[in-house]
Amino acid sequence: MHEVIDKVAIVTQIFNNHPWYMLAVILLGFMGGTLSGFIGSGGAFLMTPGMMNLGVPGIMAVAANITHKFGKAMMGQKKHGEMGHVDRKLGIILLVAALAGIRTAVVVNAWFFKHLGKAGSSLYVSAFFIVTLSIIGLFMLKDALKAARGISTGPSQALLNLVKKFQIRPFVYFKVANVHISLPVMIFIGFCIGYMAGTIGVGGFIGVPAMIYVFGVPTVVAAGTELFLAMFMGAFGALNYGLGGYVDLRLTLLLYAGSLVGIFFGAVGTKLVKELYIRLVTAILILLCVVSRALALPKYLLKLQWITMSQHSANLFELGSKLVLFSSGIIATSIILYLVFRAYFQERSLYRQYIPKGIKIA
Repeated sequence: MHEVIDKVAIVTQIFNNHPWYMLAVILLGFMGGTLSGFIGSGGAFLMTPGMMNLGVPGIMAVAANITHKFGKAMMGQKKHGEMGHVDRKLGIILLVAALAGIRTAVVVNAWFFKHLGKAGSSLYVSAFFIVTLSIIGLFMLKDALKAARGISTGPSQALLNLVKKFQIRPFVYFKVANVHISLPVMIFIGFCIGYMAGTIGVGGFIGVPAMIYVFGVPTVVAAGTELFLAMFMGAFGALNYGLGGYVDLRLTLLLYAGSLVGIFFGAVGTKLVKELYIRLVTAILILLCVVSRALALPKYLLKLQWITMSQHSANLFELGSKLVLFSSGIIATSIILYLVFRAYFQERSLYRQYIPKGIKIA
């Protein structure tokens, strides 16, 4: 019990020393929600490092994010389910493996927190974030640039040939997705999705591409099944982190306060912006978040006494980390909001020109 109280006291101390940080968490939720509605991702790649920049240990930032993810995924998968875009059989098999991945991630994350403290936990999450999101961001940027030049995108032939070598029996048929998939490959991919989600709060970035490119699942079914998967992964992750005392409900509720508003604006934005630009914005934002995490590393390394550096230099790196993350998030969100409101006022202007006089505009 004493250990749990100490964990809760960390966030209490942050909020007591910096009351404005509560508004900063709401802003993070709003930016993450807007981006989530706009690019179809949970926005965790912005919210997890954002909370860490505010002083929240890595493990608690991930715990808040994965708990927050549960509610949003539940609403999203309901809509996809009504449209027949969820292959529940595929989702359940992936889920079993993903739960094992999440549990493993919780154990590893907890080990770093218990043995290396707040700095060690944040260092581990940051390092994992940098490695995985660098690869994903660069591939997405390369894909978007190819599309901008008119080159057809999709999995390379080399990737497809590699995947075929690992299609190990037995195979399972999925009616909704209308594909046969290797069971061992599904288990491996599911574990990776769970481990990534449990470590940094982001799982859909590998789940959706894997279902499309490795399993051959239609895009809409992949998106719907990922939300079905994310709903249960979020609940299981929240339970595991919560039992360890790593979930601070204040953080989760503050994220909801911003994200539930942001999702609406982001969703409207998808109807107004070309898909190419959405993918380009996503890739650039991910890479900027990676840069932000890289700038935060010296502070954690100095606290662990693994490097020699003046405190002033470490503080400058930390300030740079905050500026890169928050400024990029604010700029991206502002652009989306500008597009949304511009379209809204243009529509009202057209109504004024063409509707009969005497009819009021709502």
